[in-house]
Order: sequence, then C-alpha cells, then structure tokens
Amino acid sequence: MSGAGARVGVGTRFRYDGESVEVVEMAATAAGNEVVLKDGRGRLLRLSLKELLFSDRASLITDQPGPAADDDEELASVVLDQLRASERSHVLERAGHVRELLTGFRSGSPELAGDGEPRCEYAPGGPVGPKYAAKAQEMGVHVRTVKQWVADFRRHGEAGLVAKKQQSRGPVARADERWVETALEVMAEHLGESTPTRRIVIERTRARVIARHGPGGVRLPSQATAYRILSELERRHPLFRLAAKRNRDIADRPETPYGKLRPTRPGEYVLMDTTRLDVFAFDPLTLRWVQAELTVAMDWYTRCITGLRVTPVSTKAVDVSAVLFQCFRPRPAGRDWARGALWPEHGIPRTVLVDVEGATGTGLASPPVVPETLVVDHGKVYVSEHLTSVCRRMGISLQPARLRTGRDKGPVERFFRTLREGLLEALPGYKGPDIHSRGECPEGDAFFFLDELEAIIREWTATVYHCRPHAGLVDPGVPGLRMSPAHMFEHGMARAGYIEVPRDPYLAFEFLATKWRTIQHYGIEIDRRRYSGPGLPAPGTRSPFHGQGKNRWPFQVDPDDVTRIYFRHPDTRAWHTLVWEHAPSARMPLSEGALAFARKLAASKYHYPDDRLAVADLLERWNLGLGTTLAERRMALRLSREQAAIELPPTNGPDPCSLPSVRRALGHDEAQPVAREEPVEGGDDDEADEFLGEDGFYADALEDV
Repeated sequence: MSGAGARVGVGTRFRYDGESVEVVEMAATAAGNEVVLKDGRGRLLRLSLKELLFSDRASLITDQPGPAADDDEELASVVLDQLRASERSHVLERAGHVRELLTGFRSGSPELAGDGEPRCEYAPGGPVGPKYAAKAQEMGVHVRTVKQWVADFRRHGEAGLVAKKQQSRGPVARADERWVETALEVMAEHLGESTPTRRIVIERTRARVIARHGPGGVRLPSQATAYRILSELERRHPLFRLAAKRNRDIADRPETPYGKLRPTRPGEYVLMDTTRLDVFAFDPLTLRWVQAELTVAMDWYTRCITGLRVTPVSTKAVDVSAVLFQCFRPRPAGRDWARGALWPEHGIPRTVLVDVEGATGTGLASPPVVPETLVVDHGKVYVSEHLTSVCRRMGISLQPARLRTGRDKGPVERFFRTLREGLLEALPGYKGPDIHSRGECPEGDAFFFLDELEAIIREWTATVYHCRPHAGLVDPGVPGLRMSPAHMFEHGMARAGYIEVPRDPYLAFEFLATKWRTIQHYGIEIDRRRYSGPGLPAPGTRSPFHGQGKNRWPFQVDPDDVTRIYFRHPDTRAWHTLVWEHAPSARMPLSEGALAFARKLAASKYHYPDDRLAVADLLERWNLGLGTTLAERRMALRLSREQAAIELPPTNGPDPCSLPSVRRALGHDEAQPVAREEPVEGGDDDEADEFLGEDGFYADALEDV
C-alpha cells in the first residue's frame, strides 16, 4: 500500500523557484535542521528543512505513488458517500474477502478472528497462488479479477473496491461547444427583455451558428436535444422558469464571494427605503381607493424601525426628512399599547429604569438613535440637495447603494416582505405583491384611511415586530440564542457603553427647506405670500450673510404648511414664527401644491383673484366633495392627516389665530345654531344617507381640530 510520506535525504530532488535542485548535505544546527541544495549549474543554497518542506516555493519530485493534491483520484470519503446502503454493504463484504486472502482473517487482525478462522485454504503463510485460485472459485470470478481487487485495496483501501462507474455525459457535454456557447450568448441577451420561449432561442442560436461557421460547419442538435440542452443551461442562467425580474436579479449576482457591512453598535448604519404598499387606502373626500407608499428607517445593528411614514400616491422630500427626524425625536406611543411595546427616554433601554410605572409620559413608539451613516438608494428624494445638506450639517455620512442592487439594503427589503406577510395581507384592500396575485376587485374592499393605516403599521411594528425573535440577530458568543430587535437594542447599548442624544431642542428646524429673502417694511414675501411677525430685524438692516445670502436673510419653510415660516435671529439665536397674512382664512395647514392649485382655480373663475379668495374658493370646493382630480385628491390627502410631517417646537412668536379678537372676527366663538331634527324617511337608501347626513363622514371630514 502506498504511503503519504516520502524519504528526504541526500540525493532527494526538489523543484525550488521553478528550478530542479538536489539535496547534497543535511546538518543539525542550533537553529534547527538545515539542508544544502545544488542546482543544475553547480550553485549551492543553504535552507532550513522547515522552509524547504512547507514553503510554497518548493515541491518534492518523486516517482513513489501516493496521494497528491493534483492527482485524478477522488477522496475516499467522497467515493464512499456516493454509495447507497446496499452498495456500501457489498463493498464492505468484498473488502472482507480481500483481507481474508491477504491475512487469513476477515477483519485483517488475529485479535478479531471470527468463528472458524483462519480457514485452511487461507492460512497465513504459504504460496499466494492457491489462495487467489480458491478465492476466485469461491466468489465465482476470474483470478485476474481477484488480483485486481487486491491491487486496488492495497492502493486505496475500501474506496478502491468501489465499481468504476462511467460517468454519464449529459446533452451539453455531447453537443458541440460552439453551439452551446452561442446558445448561452443568446440567453444572456434576453435577460433584459421579456421572457422568450425556448423555440425562439433555438432558432436564433441555429441562425447565428450558421452565419458564423457556415452551413455544415457545426453539427446542429436535433429539436429534442436542443430542448434538453436548454433545460440544462437553465440551471446556470435562469431564463424560462422564473419571473423576468427574478432572472435579472440572479444574473446581477456578483461572481465574487458575498460580503456585507457589519455594524457594531446601534446607530452606526441606518437604512432608508420607500416601497409601494400592497394594500389600498381610502380617499377621505371621494371615498375611493388610492395607492400608498411607505418610507421607513431601520437601524441595521438592531433591525429596529426608528421611523416610518405613509404617504399618498408618491413620497416627497419632506416625508424622507420627517422619517429621518423621527430617528432623533420618535413619535409618542399609543394610549392603549402594551407595556412591552413602549420605549423609555432617549437611548435608555427599559431594563435600566428602576421604576418604569413611575416614569412620566406615555412612552415612545420606537427606539431613538442618532444615525452615523445613512444607506439610501438613488431616488430623487434621497439625493436632493436639502437632504444631503442636512446630513452634512448633522454629521451623518451618506452611503448610496449600488444601482439596481436591492441586497445592499437587504434587511429593510426583508422587513417589507415581513410586513406584507405578517400584516398587510390580513387587511381589507390587500392587492398582492404583483399584478398576477391581485384579486378581482381589491379596491372595493379598501377600508382604512391613510392616517389609520400608518397607525396600524406603527402599532404592529412596536408590539409584534420589535418583540419577536429575529433569525438574523445572533450573538457569536452565545450560539443558538435568538434575540428580538428590542433585546438587540439593549445588547447594543451594553456593548457600546454610551448613548447618543440630540443636542438641540430646536433640531426640527434643521430639516426644513431654506429660502433667502429680503426684509421689507411689510415683512417677507415668498412666492407671492407675505409673512410678518415679531423678531424680524428692521428693514434696511445689513445682512451678515454672503454669497447667495448677500443682502438677504434665511427663512425655514415647511412645504406641507405654508401658513407660517420660521426665522432665527442672527444676534439672539432665538427662533421666531412668522405668519402668512391670509393664514386666518385657511383655518388648517395649507401646502404649497394646494395653494398653487387654488390660485389656478381662482384665475379661471375671477378676473382679479387674490390669495384669500383663492383659498376660500378651494375650501368651498373641498367641502362640497368636488375634489375629483388627482392633484386635488393628493393635496386633500396630505391635509387630512392628523399629524404634521415634522413636529416643530414652539417659538417665541404668538399665534394670531389664538387672539380673542381674531376668533370673534372669524366667528369661532359665536354660538352655533342648533339644527332641527328632520324626520327620517324610510326606504332602501337609509344606509347610504348615513354617510351624507349630519352624523356622516362629511359632517366632520374637514373639522378644525
């Protein structure tokens, strides 16, 4: 039997740095064993024996048979593991016969002799010829077969007695390589297109092969063989079985081993992404279904959702800023939420507080974190100048993901699927992940308004998702321990040893857009809107800003509410609120889009419209339920939300609408007349009239709360 070792001494030849060398001397020194090598040109080289044997620069040259990394033989475990139970028993039985022929015992050892061993014809010692003949007669095979078994057993052990199965060659191996390469080329060209049929791929491959190599230059497979070849190539490059989008994702996989960022503490990496929800919501004006989008921020280390917002139709930059702001200032939790879903003060795990019941406040809806790096995609709302400037001001690094590479934000993409499978598919109005999964009329089941849908998602995230063990949250020091996002947050706080908190109570103003304007005697004018209020410098005061702000002053504007803007005095550094002159007429937050639409609507009806008349006409139109266009419905949806996009702190400026004289002028303090109770008519339309009566939906749809 060949061994794994080889003799090394004087005369042993090696290949060192590509040259053939021979050992001419071996010596033991204080530093260890050393050898002297001689190359073909007579030069001598002294090396340590350890370097010669284990260095990548040297390799042994020997004719002695034995296992090697570059031989054609498979590992013994690989050969034996491919056998079925019956085949393995047959090989072990044959190995026992070979050992009996060589040693006289089936086990190969006299200490483990069986009953009646050794038999007389296989007794140890004596000539081997009669033993071969006796074993061949016993097994019913030729003597040459027995000799081959013995040789294979001595060389490879039990693995050598496995029958040499001729590997069956598949249709790809039997086909011409040029035809197979052309077929792969045609399949790769269809990855960006709609899914083709196998027939058209075969026809295009045949035409391309004939054009390149001429008729008869390549042996073309038959139609049936071509189908079998494509079925085998489908395993390498999926094209026909899966969806076209899935095939593109597989084709875009990197050829190198996968890698990923490894966060070490909460807040180190925060993922942000937007997806279209797989459920319809209700339009509060027309009671029709509407598409909704969800924007979330996720802490990569803990998988906690630190901010979310549901928007109608599409997401705007202010929505992304609002979600990012929630990481610093989370929303308050619901009144009836479970105790385990509430989060205490900023960055403090609930296990740190001694008396949770005595803590003031209702708690937070999500864990607060201060992001260090924001991982986003290349959407317009994520690469806007405003968001990048805010992140630079906050010291947040922006890390854009690669184009069309969803796995760069894999955890948040997986959360969207968990949300769909764990919550959305159980809600009315669920429309499925794609058009092929959609029901006959899912929009007819739309039940929840946008603010209600956001509240449901926020509560499910806090009470279910944050408290459920997550398969991706593990501690390498405790194998088998599965933690929930809430537990992982506490683990991260203990591991980091510190917490990050926002340093400025007026941080919300950092997320608003900046407008540069001059100060006039009447106040400030932005897009034909005039604002005034206390705290403004006197007209004519020189601005301390340069560049774009030369002779101008910065004002922070919320595009979801243009009834007021905010100004920070450069000397006192105090924030002041400036109110639009027509804000008392609006009686509710008014977005830039709503005001632009109101002006357009008033210009089509009046010769000399102003903003007050335009706003009043728009409110009357909405109160009558005439907002049927897409632009009107989207603006009304944004105004119907109970919470603003960014909760701004109070400033030093008073609210004019709170003055008693203003409220009396607007009629807010006057007693409302009591409506007489009208008799109710019976009939089939009573249920429908409940939506239109005094207690119906439109009675308080736009009520000023």
